[in-house]
Amino acid sequence: MELAGKAVVVTGGTRGVGAGIARAFLAAGADVVVCARRPPDEPVERDGRQAEFRPLDLREGAAVRDFFAGVAADHGHLDVLVNNAGGTPYRLLDEGEAERHARVVELNLVAPLTASLAARPFLRAARGSVVMIGSVSGGRPSPGTAAYGAAKAGLEGLARSMAVEWAPEVRVNTLVLGMVRTELSALHYGDAEGLARVGATVPLGRLAEPEEVGAAAVFLASPGAAYISGACLLVHGGGERPAFLDAATVNRSDQRA
Repeated sequence: MELAGKAVVVTGGTRGVGAGIARAFLAAGADVVVCARRPPDEPVERDGRQAEFRPLDLREGAAVRDFFAGVAADHGHLDVLVNNAGGTPYRLLDEGEAERHARVVELNLVAPLTASLAARPFLRAARGSVVMIGSVSGGRPSPGTAAYGAAKAGLEGLARSMAVEWAPEVRVNTLVLGMVRTELSALHYGDAEGLARVGATVPLGRLAEPEEVGAAAVFLASPGAAYISGACLLVHGGGERPAFLDAATVNRSDQRA
């Protein structure tokens, strides 16, 4: 229970990856507050401990500032902020106006900046940390989710600069996620066969589980990562096998068999 007594906020922590992160912090002994626009369908809990839900629209700056002030006042401190809230529908660039794509950037880049700025005074007092939840989409082409990929690339850059500006009081790091199995996976990958086929493209042979992402977030927030700041930790199961290896006509394992 290395984070016992620490106060942690997980944005978008009511389902999926965010709920897995919240459960991992609960297991580490932290007091966890999750926020989203709507409450979870069922409480986020682990080992008999439950995360507190507070409603919040991260696009409303004044509400975000009031939220963090309230959490810090009620707990006496704020130690960790996990900027997890985000996401995007599948939409090719020419299928939407710039304003629609801009809303994706607002949610995935501007909202984490808004939350981090609002949390900074309290994190600084506690010598706490920020964990950004990035994506491999920020480092490779992201057709159908181009604005999301651009926002996640920007999030990594923001975190690196934030880590320098806010040091030494506040550490800032990014988890760069690959594919994660959540209750919404079917919308992206299809049925069980689709999930299995997609998982087979990952070197480790499967998608990540939300609480595996949570374990990495707990590490970055823990004393064990006290000298880690401005870093990007890849949580992607080994990445993706380069497509050219399967297209090439030399050095193929099936030809050597």
